[in-house]
Amino acid sequence: MHPQRLTSMEPVSRTTELTRRYGAEEIRVLSPEERARFLPCGPSDAPIDRSLAFELLYRLEPELWERLVAAERLHPAVVEWLPCVERVVEVGAGTGRLTTHLLTRCGHLVAVEPARPMRERLAAALSTQAAGMVDIVDGFFDALPVPDASADLVVTCATLERDPAHGGDAGLAEMERICAPGGMVVVVWPNHLDWLSAHGFSHLSFPGSMWMEFRDAAEAIEMTEIFYPHAIGEVRARGDARVDYDVIGVNPPRDLAFKVNER
Repeated sequence: MHPQRLTSMEPVSRTTELTRRYGAEEIRVLSPEERARFLPCGPSDAPIDRSLAFELLYRLEPELWERLVAAERLHPAVVEWLPCVERVVEVGAGTGRLTTHLLTRCGHLVAVEPARPMRERLAAALSTQAAGMVDIVDGFFDALPVPDASADLVVTCATLERDPAHGGDAGLAEMERICAPGGMVVVVWPNHLDWLSAHGFSHLSFPGSMWMEFRDAAEAIEMTEIFYPHAIGEVRARGDARVDYDVIGVNPPRDLAFKVNER
């Protein structure tokens, strides 16, 4: 059992599929505010869905999340496209998938992340790289602890969803609120492009072959069993450290959606 797990729980196999990895007892790791957000109808006997399982993962096993993210390398053109500006706010920074790239493109960065273990790991990772350049703060999409019009770039990566618990219309409105006139709101590796388009966002996609790139074939199999069990047969058969995004049924991290604040 991971040392941060609640001791009342039985250990899980290190390859237990994500939605079966945690039980009702482990929901206690969520704060009252987080429970109200992610379990608006209260705990139930229904199986934990994928969205809630990820929230528990962020708080119970952030190192497992980091191993997955290390394999999901952003298309280099995505980072190169982002503007170099003075003030950046990153929403849902996690453990720094995009944050480290942003530091080369700004004078000051506010990294907003609601999960405490993720903030702690991000702070440790940036302790020497970004002294004085980064403020790491607690906050959700729909209540960003940032003043109006205070960022030249407001960006999020693989985090914003259409449902209110993970952003929604209120989250988009908050990102636009903190964006300075003439600044830009950017969603890297977006979901729900139709929804973003309806809110005035444009879409870019960069060409080239992309894979998930794990340390070795054993890790590729282990992580596929946890996060993409429907693809485990093909990943085992291939026996490769690289896993095609087509195999797991996910668009590669080559896209972004953006909107210029014309206020």
